[in-house]
Amino acid sequence: MSQTIFVHYETDTFSLQQEQEHLTWLEKVCKHYGLNPECINYIFCDDEYLLNINKEYLNHDYYTDIITFPISEDPLCADIFISTDRVKENATTLQVSEDQELKRVMAHGLIHIAGFKDKTEEEAKVMREQEEIAIAMFLK
Repeated sequence: MSQTIFVHYETDTFSLQQEQEHLTWLEKVCKHYGLNPECINYIFCDDEYLLNINKEYLNHDYYTDIITFPISEDPLCADIFISTDRVKENATTLQVSEDQELKRVMAHGLIHIAGFKDKTEEEAKVMREQEEIAIAMFLK
């Protein structure tokens, strides 16, 4: 598979460890969900950067860990913004490693693109199950 998933940084305080392994994993996750992306950009940023995007594009005035912007369906292109500050805080709150939480959030964006929602309690439960399935694919 040619590379279709890219990593970008809007922060100097984070860099994705094992970047190539993560990209290979994300391509597996795409395949699992029947996604054939032409370009998916993961943009890692801090809380303030993502808050500004949340305000400007979604009219939401609160911090979030991830925002996924589907750009086009055919060809499939998307930008996935992740706040590394939120990932760290979520990991502490959920009592999981930062690496585990980062994988959950990275998978979460793709799972949304695949059509899963998480607005209701039942949808959120299914989303968590799908995240666990995706995380289990790492390095397999």
